[in-house]
Amino acid sequence: MSFRISLSGMNTASSDLSVTSHNIANANTIGFKQSRAEFGDVFAVSPYGLAKNAVGAGSRLQRVAQQFNQGNIDFTGQALDMGVSGQGFFTLSNNGQTVYSRAGNFTTDNNGFVVNPSGQRLQVYAPAGDGRSFNTGRLSDLQLATGDAPPKVSSAVNVGVTLPGNATVPVNAPFDAADPTTYSHTTSVTVYDSLGAAHSQSLYFSKTANDNEWTVQTQIDGNDVGTPQTLQYSPTGALVSPAGGSLTLPAYTPPGGAGPMTLALELGNSVQYGQNFAVSELTQDGYATGSLSGISVSAEGVVQASYSNGVSKPLGQVALTMFANPQGLQQAGDNAFSETFESGQPLRGAAGTSQFGLVQGGALEASNVDLTEQLVSMITAQRNFQANAQMIQTQDQITQTVINLR
Repeated sequence: MSFRISLSGMNTASSDLSVTSHNIANANTIGFKQSRAEFGDVFAVSPYGLAKNAVGAGSRLQRVAQQFNQGNIDFTGQALDMGVSGQGFFTLSNNGQTVYSRAGNFTTDNNGFVVNPSGQRLQVYAPAGDGRSFNTGRLSDLQLATGDAPPKVSSAVNVGVTLPGNATVPVNAPFDAADPTTYSHTTSVTVYDSLGAAHSQSLYFSKTANDNEWTVQTQIDGNDVGTPQTLQYSPTGALVSPAGGSLTLPAYTPPGGAGPMTLALELGNSVQYGQNFAVSELTQDGYATGSLSGISVSAEGVVQASYSNGVSKPLGQVALTMFANPQGLQQAGDNAFSETFESGQPLRGAAGTSQFGLVQGGALEASNVDLTEQLVSMITAQRNFQANAQMIQTQDQITQTVINLR
């Protein structure tokens, strides 16, 4: 019986060495979580219970428990690298089967899907129709759009100008954009048609003979758009007319097959005072066709695509998953885990909400293996093995003594 007890000790010490060896081997594995060998003592139990003077029957390996403490966050500068700081696993689709991982070394496959080295697709919440929120009702694969972003036709031009209160009336002659004496001041902005082509829109401001009254004439690519529109200001310089500060221009159809452009001039921020003409704001809401220029990931896990035309578009929000008992997860290899009965049901959510951690873009969570600690464990397991081996040798000597009795 003593031989078996020592043999069980050698087996558990060997298991301890194997676990330690596995930890050391994965000291540089991204997102790896070290294991701990946990042992229990063994007693032979009869149908009537355990006697008070019973001697134990050795030890056994109870379980290999994952240790999910936080690993260091190392910055890589790679756009699709992600690290979770706090609780939560990345949610991945492995050909329809859902698995979980802390390793965020993602790239794209030949179809633009964001995948890990095993080809498992990162799961996100898809953007809702408003472009600001996300559909948390179901998961979808994150896919980077490889095509160009479509253009947007300009529909509104925000004009913030200061018109000089002491301006003189231009020569009493028909407006001519080529003759600066027929208008007081001018400015221009680039607008876009429905095909993304750029056009130059010019605004010509002219003081009238009436107090606090101006006209504005619009041209696109040198073509008049409507007739001069009247602007009326109060004695304190605030815009009075048009009401609300908005002027809707007649539709203008540009060449090249694009649809008509219907522009509104938003002049609510324009004023009349002082002695100098100044432009404080001149923006419009259209843009040209754009190609993908960059990807960024926010702390809340929002994956944002940036395009060359200055447009940013959310592609999805990374879905994180927590478990009541993460140590109950089943290891699936390649840094992945699977749900089990012991782990409990998955609880999903977005980074920064509830108890979920934050997502660090351009960074990876390193292995949480402490090499110094593992080397100490290795020495301890080695001594345990040697001690049990010595016990077998001692028991063998005792047995030989008994056999040699005369």
